[in-house]
Amino acid sequence: MTNKLSLEIPVLLPDVADAADACVARLVSDIGAREGVENVHVVPAAGDAPAKICVHFDPETVPLSRVREIARAAGASITERFGHVNWQVSGVGHERRARTVAEKLRSINGVIQADASSSGSVHVEFDREAVSEQAVAEALRSLGVERSEKASGTPSKGDDAHAGHDHGPGETKHSEGDGHDHSHADFLGPNTELIFALASGALLGIGVLIEKLVAGAPGWLPTTCYIAAYFFGGFFTVREAIDNLRMKRFEIDTLMLVAAAGAAALGAFAEGALLLFLFSLGHALEHYAMGRAKRAIEALAELAPSVATVRRDGQTSEIPVEELVVGDTVIVRPNERLAADGFLTKGNSSINQAPVTGESIPVDKRPVEDAAAARARPDAVDGNSRVFAGTINGSGAIEIEVTRRSNETALAKVVKMVSEAESQKSPTQRFTEKFERIFVPAVLALAVLMLFGWVVIDEPFRDSFYRAMAVLVAASPCALAIATPSAVLSGVARAARGGVLVKGGGPLENLGSLTAIAFDKTGTLTEGKPRITDIVTADGVTEEELLSMAVAVESLSDHPLAEAIVRDGKEKLGGRDIASASDLNSLTGRGVTARLDGQTVWIGKAEMFGAEGIPPLGAAMTEAVAGLRERGRTTMVIRQGDRDIGVIGLMDTPRAAARDALKTMHDIGITRMIMISGDNQKVAEAIAKDVGLDEAWGDLMPEDKVEAIKKLRSEGKVAMVGDGVNDAPAMASATVGIAMGAAGSDVALETADVALMADDLSHLPFAVGLSRQTRSIIRQNVFVSLGIVAVLIPATIFGLGIGPAVAVHEGSTLLVVFNALRLLAYRDPHRRGGPSATRQPAAA
Repeated sequence: MTNKLSLEIPVLLPDVADAADACVARLVSDIGAREGVENVHVVPAAGDAPAKICVHFDPETVPLSRVREIARAAGASITERFGHVNWQVSGVGHERRARTVAEKLRSINGVIQADASSSGSVHVEFDREAVSEQAVAEALRSLGVERSEKASGTPSKGDDAHAGHDHGPGETKHSEGDGHDHSHADFLGPNTELIFALASGALLGIGVLIEKLVAGAPGWLPTTCYIAAYFFGGFFTVREAIDNLRMKRFEIDTLMLVAAAGAAALGAFAEGALLLFLFSLGHALEHYAMGRAKRAIEALAELAPSVATVRRDGQTSEIPVEELVVGDTVIVRPNERLAADGFLTKGNSSINQAPVTGESIPVDKRPVEDAAAARARPDAVDGNSRVFAGTINGSGAIEIEVTRRSNETALAKVVKMVSEAESQKSPTQRFTEKFERIFVPAVLALAVLMLFGWVVIDEPFRDSFYRAMAVLVAASPCALAIATPSAVLSGVARAARGGVLVKGGGPLENLGSLTAIAFDKTGTLTEGKPRITDIVTADGVTEEELLSMAVAVESLSDHPLAEAIVRDGKEKLGGRDIASASDLNSLTGRGVTARLDGQTVWIGKAEMFGAEGIPPLGAAMTEAVAGLRERGRTTMVIRQGDRDIGVIGLMDTPRAAARDALKTMHDIGITRMIMISGDNQKVAEAIAKDVGLDEAWGDLMPEDKVEAIKKLRSEGKVAMVGDGVNDAPAMASATVGIAMGAAGSDVALETADVALMADDLSHLPFAVGLSRQTRSIIRQNVFVSLGIVAVLIPATIFGLGIGPAVAVHEGSTLLVVFNALRLLAYRDPHRRGGPSATRQPAAA
């Protein structure tokens, strides 16, 4: 593992007494399971210094931003010492420029990690004790790169979000004193480079016409035109070459200048001008093409409206969305876009959620039954009452209560995470960069040898020099450098438009080469809304007594099964008074205990009894549990003190879309799909059979799920699909962790490598299909890139001129970029009206 980093994260977990706490163990487990993490260990507290988690990792494989997300999702926060910025910038128009910018930033003392994207995104992680944010910005300015938008930053100590640094969708923050969105070299607008390239071509053409067609024209006139063509064609190239030489890098820009200068020295001004014209034109067109992919991402940020109609103190007014606060009531008229995340308090309507979740059919929404409960636990609000900024209201007027500020909405987080994903490298990109490190020096050595060709063969030095320059131009791997990043950028943008958030090139590539997919049961393959179906009481116990006891204890828990018991139990009790339980203790993966009427009450799986000092169940209860499980029921046994009370049978409903989605996955070649569940094996098998799965692994504790994923991973690439909360350790252990329903869950968004924004499994085939198309285009691009180089090198050795070599070289670069842009138009062949046709541009 190369370029390893060691990062010490102070353990700042709420209510954690020491580093031996289970929350810390979970954090260590989640981070340690990630590919690219070599070691994670706890450094004990010493004196006033808190305990620390020390992470040794390869930043190219697992970026620091992912470590940060995993830590936040596990309940920790990384202190204000470590800064985090993700800026949109002008002045980075192609992949070679992006590399120069990234290397310049990495050379700054205190910068832990820096990446730049050819679409104009710069991501920097830094140590505030060694370098400031202003110093990073100044380093960018020294390269002619200016911030056009500040997308995110690091929260102050104790903040729960990037408050104060993030900005809502569509909001632009200009750099200080800038006054415009372009760097100092873009004084004619964003197409300055293209204008200069066309000016160079026009001057070259005029010079040729004068030289060839105008008899008696003075000799200095065409030469003047060629020199002017040099200026316009070489303006941006000179800037790039100077920056590269400062970084002690010898790139294609420098080679072009050397070749053009050599041509001028030998009097061949026209040929040198042609070289610079073709090169600058290729750069400008590449910049323009990559801008198309960037605009696809920027369109997401423009989906949310800039103003909202809010009611405060009985008065209605329009205010900027940035001024909305949690608890505000926003009025949304028919056919308007929603300005904030929240829940309905008044009115009924159908809302088009495609802009955020990719769902093809509008979703019916209704007001919450209990606004106070929804306010207390907004993430637990039912999907039929929850709404998101950027979605489109139907024909009914509604009122919503705001639960997130504009910079914390699901849409804002998608925009932020997609921007960060642009700069995260895929396995193919890492491979091609390693290949270039070997290939480029080898080509330079070959060119140096060819400079002395006149010594071996009878030709003038001029010819040897031109041949050497032509070989350098032909062998420059420009197309190879942009082949993968352009495809990843387009693929990530297309996925986001389809309601799928993919965090970088690694997950995007890996999704298309999976050998197995593991699914959590509850909330993934089932609705996650179990209902009580059976109640079996012990002798001498009434059904009312059992339910009262179960409801009293489970009211203290937020587990889905506990919520089902409380909801259905209260309904069956018909409003009878229920005693209060206390001292709830969760036994992870097994059940809970609490105190009721001075006695201990146990509620959980049958396997909990007879272990760890808990008396075993009686024969009658054991038989009742076995009978319910045979019928596919999930069972919860209740005991008070040393007396068996009874058993409750529950049944979760399989998702309506699960069977069709899994069948589609089979059809596209994913032959091994396994359900892993903490439920009893027979219950797991019953659900698996219902949804069309061949394998079901039941009776698994959370740590068993992790081992199951590791076993599958030893056999190939495996994805884990879950809700991103209880399944976080297993998702971390998988090649790709996939969370469902991420639009309503911050934890799911931060934990997963891939997030299905809708609570809908049918988007998974779309994600896999897009990944496969991306892999195919990457392979095509790499093949074309290397193929062109393989043809051009011998062609230039045997006499192909610099002009044609540059034309083919730049043509291949444009070819791979436009080939990658085809991903923006990807349509899912397996889903009619699905993600392929949902997300419209911001103007729609």
